[in-house]
Amino acid sequence: MIENIVAAVNNVLWGDGLSFNQADVNFATGPLLIYMLVFCGLWFTWKLRAVQLRHFGYMFSVMKGSTTATAEGISSFQALCTSLSARVGTGNLAGVAVAISLGGAGAIFWMWMIALIGMATGFAESVLGQLYKVKDDNGEFRGGPAYYIKQGLNKTWLAVAFSLCLFFGYGFVFSAVQANTITDALENAYAIPTLYSGVAIIALAAMIVVGGLRGIARFAELAVPFMGVGYILVALTITFMNLSALPDMLMHIIYSAFGLEEAGAGALGAAIKNGIQRGLYSNEAGSGSVPHAAAGAAPNPNHPVSQGYVQMLGVFFDTMILCTCTAFIILLAGKENAAEGMGGIGLTQEALSIHIGASGTDFISAAICLFAFTSVVANYAYGESNLHMFKLDNKPGRLVYTAGYLGMILWGSMAALPTVWAMADMALGLMSVINIIAIIWLTPTIVAVCRDYFGKLDRGERPEYATGDCEIQGKSEKGIW
Repeated sequence: MIENIVAAVNNVLWGDGLSFNQADVNFATGPLLIYMLVFCGLWFTWKLRAVQLRHFGYMFSVMKGSTTATAEGISSFQALCTSLSARVGTGNLAGVAVAISLGGAGAIFWMWMIALIGMATGFAESVLGQLYKVKDDNGEFRGGPAYYIKQGLNKTWLAVAFSLCLFFGYGFVFSAVQANTITDALENAYAIPTLYSGVAIIALAAMIVVGGLRGIARFAELAVPFMGVGYILVALTITFMNLSALPDMLMHIIYSAFGLEEAGAGALGAAIKNGIQRGLYSNEAGSGSVPHAAAGAAPNPNHPVSQGYVQMLGVFFDTMILCTCTAFIILLAGKENAAEGMGGIGLTQEALSIHIGASGTDFISAAICLFAFTSVVANYAYGESNLHMFKLDNKPGRLVYTAGYLGMILWGSMAALPTVWAMADMALGLMSVINIIAIIWLTPTIVAVCRDYFGKLDRGERPEYATGDCEIQGKSEKGIW
């Protein structure tokens, strides 16, 4: 009965494609959510006057002086790294391969396009995360969609619904699936028993998450630049090794994106569909996850909009940089037309092996483990941020939550998870629907706060914000601003 209900909901949300699987990224995007997310990106691109293009260079400048945390919040750089910990996962390695194998090289162009409009969505939701953040019992910042739904829209029931979906998805199930990814990779590559790997993951994760958001942010601050820069350097090396093939590859991407090659209209549709769906779910723009990291930051300058730029940079880095690295590795290896049954991480491993030999498989196995583990840790932070909503932001509440989280990691490391993946699909899909409705509903607030920031920036003033600087919705209950 429950499985039938889950299947019916997922059919509406995701269509009749494959189930989302954070292990091998079979994440099918169906009509409802793909239309909602594309509309949301275009909507905020229009309402914010293409902020992702107008202020593209400024987006990087906001990161200057962003490494200093305060007693109340993590630094902006730590917030960026924490959000990237969750964003940057196996999807960057396997999801891109799936897009290419199903949609051809042209899927990469549409992945880039959806990232550009997704930057506006990520900007908007992160502004709200900062604007409606609160302080927990330890005096630290908490926030996210549940907070801006409750305070900005005064819809407590909807905020609770979002929190429950997030608890189930990010707090428990997604970490189990990522643990399964790691243990499978280690078992297949090195014959390490899944139980041993699962216990090791629990031990490492426990040491990090016991420090709460600050501990997770410190880990992310070290791990994300290390794994990101390492992967980029490998991709750049491969690109320079094949520099003469680069112009033809880029032209192939453009021609394939518009169906200008021999494959025709059928290939055009596949390229658009697969490029959009992989781009949307690689960068998580619109799902409501990233505002939790944005809310935890002490912004620099002291204005909610500054975190919009920081997290917009996260969308750019995830999709336009890391996903592009994987695409170049695959296409320069000539592996666009994968053998039957080859896709996902296997395609990426084979492509890298063509470039650098057998060590390519070892490198990808190591990358999978590191990328997936950072997601395990960041998922904990998102769930913990919502404990405050249920008055569980105390030692007993955290203990119960942490025990459940670690238990799911152990279970996930050894389990076969198709049913849980389907339930995770439903949780994430419902999260996205609720969040998209909320941020579009709060458009006047987003526009008003952004207009305040843009105006001060245009006048050469340092943008600072305090309650009353502009007319916004939700005056009955405000966050710390």
